Amino acid sequence: MAQPPTNPPPEPPPVPEDVRRTIEFFMEIDRLKGVERRNWLADGSRRENTAEHSWHLGMAAIVFAGFATEPVDLGRAVAMALAHDIVEIDAGDTFAYDQGELLASKAAREQAAADRIFGLLPEAVGTHLRALWDEYERGDTPEARYVMAVDRMAPMLLNLAEGGSTWREHGITRERVIARNGPHVEPALPDVWAHAMVELDRFDEG
Repeated sequence: MAQPPTNPPPEPPPVPEDVRRTIEFFMEIDRLKGVERRNWLADGSRRENTAEHSWHLGMAAIVFAGFATEPVDLGRAVAMALAHDIVEIDAGDTFAYDQGELLASKAAREQAAADRIFGLLPEAVGTHLRALWDEYERGDTPEARYVMAVDRMAPMLLNLAEGGSTWREHGITRERVIARNGPHVEPALPDVWAHAMVELDRFDEG
């Protein structure tokens, strides 16, 4: 006996555009794990990547907040820390002490990357994260100054812990370390800066 024809299964509903764009952004930022930085891990086993740096910076923003000289909105600071280097997916990591062509083109490369990457998101979320990124770049709010200070402090502490391979490799002097990091870290985190200077003295003696 012939079976009655069966109806084909219904088509799945289309994925909402905001969901599709959010997943696209989520998958895109996975590429940060492949962006290698100059800094080494504290144990010296390998260089860190930008995703690791961004996570480490977000945690640092939480745990060092009690030492900050300005009150900060911690939620905004952590979000800013996590978003601040997303542009390196396209722009790559520009070495902190670079003085050549990469430094000269850094702002333009990163602005173009921010346009593309944050533009992947639904408008409300993309605009929010882009505004945090722009705020960090300007450095004109307590949160931006704080995150920038932590961002300068973190590689310095890692270099001191690891033995300064990055500094030695590129001929970075004590004076350049202090000149680059001190103006940001000392006003925002004076107690942490004082500790870093003690460690830098020990590093020089070693």
